[in-house]
Amino acid sequence: MQDVQRTKILEAMAAAMAARGASASAVTLSEALLRAGVADAIGAEWFEDREDCVLGAFELGVERAAARMVPAYRAESRWLDAIKAGLAAFLRFLEEEPELGRLLVVHAMGAGPRVLQRRSEVLVKLAEVIDRGRAESTPGRVEPPAVIAEGVTGAILAVIHNRLSAEVPEPPLELFGALASIIVLPYLGASVARRELVRPAPRPRADSASPEIEAGIRTVGTRLTYRTARVLSAIADYPGASNREVAERAGIADQGQISKLLARLEARGLVAKIGEGRTRGAPNSWRLTELGESLMSSASVRGAMRLPRDPDVL
Repeated sequence: MQDVQRTKILEAMAAAMAARGASASAVTLSEALLRAGVADAIGAEWFEDREDCVLGAFELGVERAAARMVPAYRAESRWLDAIKAGLAAFLRFLEEEPELGRLLVVHAMGAGPRVLQRRSEVLVKLAEVIDRGRAESTPGRVEPPAVIAEGVTGAILAVIHNRLSAEVPEPPLELFGALASIIVLPYLGASVARRELVRPAPRPRADSASPEIEAGIRTVGTRLTYRTARVLSAIADYPGASNREVAERAGIADQGQISKLLARLEARGLVAKIGEGRTRGAPNSWRLTELGESLMSSASVRGAMRLPRDPDVL
């Protein structure tokens, strides 16, 4: 009960600061307690002063953001995919918990030395994750120095800060392509950055699958197996992927096999090529069709991905 009440006060502090906007630093502990419906005497037992309460609210925001970002990041094996998943998770957090999000990105700057110190520690951790991109640099490229990751982290937060502070803030997730492009540019180059600029945010992964789902599910006139489920999921999470990119994300080493799988999925109306008028010889660029999107919204595909591999018959 006490933990619930304390959390209510922390959320009230974030809400009060968000409501004040530019004058968020003027919010008092008593104001947050009043908003939470808690007596001053009780609040005094938990918080030394206003900054102590703001620090607690900041930690609550970090905890909730990390609960989304860390699993999304760890679910991917490649740095690029992991960074994009973590970024998308953070932007969704900002949309779904805007008051705590504004505290993390905007109001922490004027919240006192202890909050600023904690903010600096969090930024160091974020920069360390981004800095892993140095290992992804292609042969022949000059490896960027470690300080680049700090600059990228600061740039990302500056963009988000400006958007959240606008009189009419735009949905944070709409920034995804631009922010992903900023992150990958120093590590993977301009061509990858341009490509990421127009790609949508990856979808959140399903946490679980129904126990009734089996790899032998029959849907749209064909048998859905582990391998084909992985291919569909790769295209859903990475629209515009080439044959090679789909194969990498689906864990299929044989390029001939991925070509056959994609051709069969295309024949069944589940996937289609983007821009049929492309230059001759250019790599394929795949997307899900409306039918494919509908299939991906069901539990069938995600469920099949979690079952033991089955000989592919699609």
